[in-house]
Amino acid sequence: MMRDSLRKKIIEICNNKIEQKGSNVGLSFYAFFANKNDDPQLLMEAATWWIMENKFDHFEKAVKIKTIVEALEAS
Repeated sequence: MMRDSLRKKIIEICNNKIEQKGSNVGLSFYAFFANKNDDPQLLMEAATWWIMENKFDHFEKAVKIKTIVEALEAS
């Protein structure tokens, strides 16, 4: 389960990266966080979703991540 604020943040970051670098841009779950780890629980939630639930590689296409997260939002 992913909290709503994280879903929105992931979609926003994916949209920004796609707009800046094109539809082929890849990113890791660290892209959703500042360099300072100010919310360790949220970071672990994202890491668990990325690594344990989806078994994604370190870098994945932003369009793929956005599509998956938007599907979570709809369900």
